[in-house]
Amino acid sequence: MTKIPTVSIYGIPVSKMNMQQTVEHLTRVVESRTPSQVITANPIMVMAALENPEYMDMMKKAELIVPDGTGLVWAAQYVGTPVAERVPGIDLMHQLFRVGERKGWKVYLLGAAPEVVQTAAKRIRELYPRLEIAGVRDGYFREEQDEEVVREVSQSGADILLVARSADKQEPWIGKYKSRLGVPVMMGVGGSFDILAGKLRRAPVLFQKLRLEWFYRLLQEPSRYKRMLVLPKFAWKVIREKEKVGKTSSQG
Repeated sequence: MTKIPTVSIYGIPVSKMNMQQTVEHLTRVVESRTPSQVITANPIMVMAALENPEYMDMMKKAELIVPDGTGLVWAAQYVGTPVAERVPGIDLMHQLFRVGERKGWKVYLLGAAPEVVQTAAKRIRELYPRLEIAGVRDGYFREEQDEEVVREVSQSGADILLVARSADKQEPWIGKYKSRLGVPVMMGVGGSFDILAGKLRRAPVLFQKLRLEWFYRLLQEPSRYKRMLVLPKFAWKVIREKEKVGKTSSQG
């Protein structure tokens, strides 16, 4: 597999590839049937990794980390090793759906509330009728049910596994079971099922251009304000520690 150019943000290797390069890379991953964890990273996740060694270890072991949050794009540029562009997870998901339609891929949807994931699956079938849904299961399963879920996913023949749970659950869960799941592309997608199902709305283009998608999400879900307080802490930390934040690297 081709080396991935990365920038290290506090030891976390963040991809410098643009959206097209990322999609091309993941297409090769699917074709090689190589189990790969894709993390759509943001500053909140980086700060969580700095506070939790296990979370940091999980992120470092991921096969691909893309800069979803605008804060990571800014941080990479601030330390002098810019990424090509922001790669939003929800856009990456749709790009993979488009490729999957042409290539006959199978997608497994795991997470969110039962009615949300079912509505999301229905919407995907409407938008991408030639894309096969390999399985659908909500995210309300207990730890003792992990074995059952892993077995279902591994037997589904899925090419892509999308997991929509909270960031403190979805990434560690994928990291723990990725070798047994055996799916080429395994990606945490957070609230993407809610957007597909129409429960949440994607930020308007103006908010996206102004890098204020996080603020639009906060307007829809005010209960997220405590999580959002991490954003200015991350920015201040990067400014204070510029010299030791990042360095250019590459991973295979």
